[in-house]
Amino acid sequence: METWPTVAWALLLTAIAERVRGVQSREFTMKDIVQLHPSTTPHPGGFKCFTCQDAADNYECNRWAPDVYCPRDTRYCYTLHMMDSRGDSISVTKRCATLTECQFTGCADITDNGSQVCSSCCEGNICNLLVPQNNSSAIFSSKSPVVGSGRRLHTPPMCYTCIIIIIIIILTAV
Repeated sequence: METWPTVAWALLLTAIAERVRGVQSREFTMKDIVQLHPSTTPHPGGFKCFTCQDAADNYECNRWAPDVYCPRDTRYCYTLHMMDSRGDSISVTKRCATLTECQFTGCADITDNGSQVCSSCCEGNICNLLVPQNNSSAIFSSKSPVVGSGRRLHTPPMCYTCIIIIIIIILTAV
């Protein structure tokens, strides 16, 4: 029996194994985050958020997010996720945010064809790893009390929500 078919199979399997090892997951682990975003704060309480504007999906946003600290006047990480009727990403925007910018979180339909936009805010260093996909994940999560005077955050009246959605549609169409 000739040995060259055995050698050919061994080489083919080796090439396939190397190709499979080279394939990376499109999700980030905590180890990836620590390597991508080392921490040395420029000011007390300094933190980072994943930051991108109109990325194709969450992976592209997180992969290319600049490694910079949020400004002193911000305290939260904001995420806006636009999806088509199947739940596939249309765009992802992430940034540092103030309390005022985080008061309106949740999901809303933006067109008659089933497209949807969800927004969320969180408090903590690079806490906006994931994107909101439904009302269960489109929330405002804070480590500390938001308002100490007894005032509570509220959902805006429907007309404000409509205005915000129309602005988002106009900005994404440009």
